[in-house]
Amino acid sequence: MPGQSQGGFASIGADPDEAERRIQEWAKGFEEKAQRYQAIQAETEQLRLTAASSDGRVKVTVRADGSITDLELTDKVRSMPPSELASQILSTMHKAQSDIAGKVGETMTAHLGDEDRETRAMMLDNLRERFPEQPEDEEPELETSSKWDGPAEEEDHTPPPPAPPAAAPNPPAAPKKKPAFEDEDDDEFGPDFDPLRD
Repeated sequence: MPGQSQGGFASIGADPDEAERRIQEWAKGFEEKAQRYQAIQAETEQLRLTAASSDGRVKVTVRADGSITDLELTDKVRSMPPSELASQILSTMHKAQSDIAGKVGETMTAHLGDEDRETRAMMLDNLRERFPEQPEDEEPELETSSKWDGPAEEEDHTPPPPAPPAAAPNPPAAPKKKPAFEDEDDDEFGPDFDPLRD
């Protein structure tokens, strides 16, 4: 309406001194907020979250980005099958990571109070998606696989025995011998010759 002062940039243009004062306030506010975000970043980088397995054999410590900084195993793990140990390490790591969103949220609240709720919610939702909460006292089902269980269950790669050699072909039949009384030079006598017959 005419004659009524408008807020925002329209009112700043009316008074140069007021405009400069407000710009300085905004700059100061941005600088203070940037310092608070830097403090949040520095504090979250120092965060360490530790979780232990239900039987106490495995303890895992992670950073706020989910990476492992420490892994502790007791002597009792020597009696565990490798597949069970691997499963317990992973489940304990996930348990430690599931607290990341909560701890980062506490840090942001301590530095920002009620400011930037949307930004905070977006960041924490992203962390919860990456590191979902784990149910309490629930051990994951172990996957059974024979691939690494030992030599007894490994695939047999022994080559098959060689095939027996092929049977030799039958030798050619020996030529029939002529009777001793036959003379090779007497070709006129045939096989039916009988000297006693007329």
